[in-house]
Amino acid sequence: MRRFLYALAATGLAAAAVAALPAAAQDAQRISIELNRLEPQGANCRVWMVARNPAGEAIDPLRLDLLMFGKDGVIARRLALDIGPLPENKTQARIFDLAGLGCDTIGSVLLNDVLACGPTPEGRAACLPRIALSSRVSGVSFDK
Repeated sequence: MRRFLYALAATGLAAAAVAALPAAAQDAQRISIELNRLEPQGANCRVWMVARNPAGEAIDPLRLDLLMFGKDGVIARRLALDIGPLPENKTQARIFDLAGLGCDTIGSVLLNDVLACGPTPEGRAACLPRIALSSRVSGVSFDK
């Protein structure tokens, strides 16, 4: 009986390990996008983002629908941002300016949608779950 229980436990552990493989593989293929820095440029705000593509193939195009919220929680700006192409196994910085929006007024950034991801229409739907967001800017979150 004891041998049967050990065999059953070993089978359960092996099954759990196999089930975890797709999740681990997906985590390894996550596209990370970091809100790295907000830099005042007079009345404008320069936004620095760092994007990493760990996959063995380039992501081209990669276009995001972003909403910038003020510190009061009200949407201050909506923009379509083209951050691709992202070459395979590469980390890149992307910089863009928000005209007429001060950095000190930004409270959060929302990835509202993925407008394009890769050369096929199916890539767009599969892309959003693969994107991991983070922010290094104190007091400004970056969520989806």
